[in-house]
Amino acid sequence: MVATRVRGVAAAAGGAASGTARGPASDASPAEVASAASGVGGRIEGWTGIGPVGFLDTMTITEWDPPHRCVVLHTGRVVRGTGGFEVAPRSGGCRVTWWERVELPFGVVGRAGWLVLGPVTRAFFVLSLRRLKRLLEAS
Repeated sequence: MVATRVRGVAAAAGGAASGTARGPASDASPAEVASAASGVGGRIEGWTGIGPVGFLDTMTITEWDPPHRCVVLHTGRVVRGTGGFEVAPRSGGCRVTWWERVELPFGVVGRAGWLVLGPVTRAFFVLSLRRLKRLLEAS
């Protein structure tokens, strides 16, 4: 889980929880959103990667309470599990929290690899959340 404080009105961050914010996903480059949806049952597809190296991350919206909360079920071949955005009002702005609970692929090898990839993945989340913060504060 990573979180950041966003200056300005809380509604500006509603795009993060409503699935309408365009910008960073869980990668080092801007997300390429292939499709976006709203409401429970809606499906989202986004490219997660660095340049041409990555994968298509498919998701289904399981909880929907804009502009406060959006929870998804990752349904792809690479990423499985749940994730979401939560937006809470704060004095002078809001707090955006992004969380993921993923099922690691490749069994024991995946769990061992996570010892190395976990900190790198968290660093990408922090970078992406900073980009989202800049995007929301600029709008």
